[in-house]
Amino acid sequence: MTREIIAILRGIRPDEAEGVTAALIRAGITRIEVPLNSPEPFVSIKRMCLLAGDRVIVGAGTVLTVEEVDELAKIGAQMVVSPDCNPEVIRATKAAGLLSYPGVFTPTECFAALRAGADGIKIFPASQLSAAGLSAIRAVLPQGTRTYAVGGVGPNDFAEWHKAGVTGFGIGAAVYKSDMTVDDVAARAHAVVTAYDAVFSA
Repeated sequence: MTREIIAILRGIRPDEAEGVTAALIRAGITRIEVPLNSPEPFVSIKRMCLLAGDRVIVGAGTVLTVEEVDELAKIGAQMVVSPDCNPEVIRATKAAGLLSYPGVFTPTECFAALRAGADGIKIFPASQLSAAGLSAIRAVLPQGTRTYAVGGVGPNDFAEWHKAGVTGFGIGAAVYKSDMTVDDVAARAHAVVTAYDAVFSA
């Protein structure tokens, strides 16, 4: 099954990129985000893309400029995730043929993102909005809008957010921290996938 889980690897180094990517694939996670405030993020992303091929959607997070989008397109990234809703970044992302997931919090930002062409919206910080908040906003969003809860949301929250109609999740520290081994990442990724499957396959 295709799981709507984006593994957020904030702080990952290029020397870890391939091992962690392989561990995530084995666990069943097929969307990977490297925030651009990580060490040498473009190097890590390029290595991940070369290793994963078409098995995984690899992209960047914390993308703030059109120039960063252009660089991501050059190295084979497929996804752009941002903490904010910047129409210029969204349009540049779509023009380059990449998936666009801008960060939003209010209905105004949600609609601005969708009008600019976003493929889905990243509810951030999700823990502050709450599942109830998403449920209220979804009542006015176009049917089929893809929503991802990111920030302060983990496996224990999956059922509540699923009930609110969320599409998926961006998972950071519950999957990866910079002091973890590949085995640590593999174990955590497996736990996240197991929790996701228990809720979304029920």
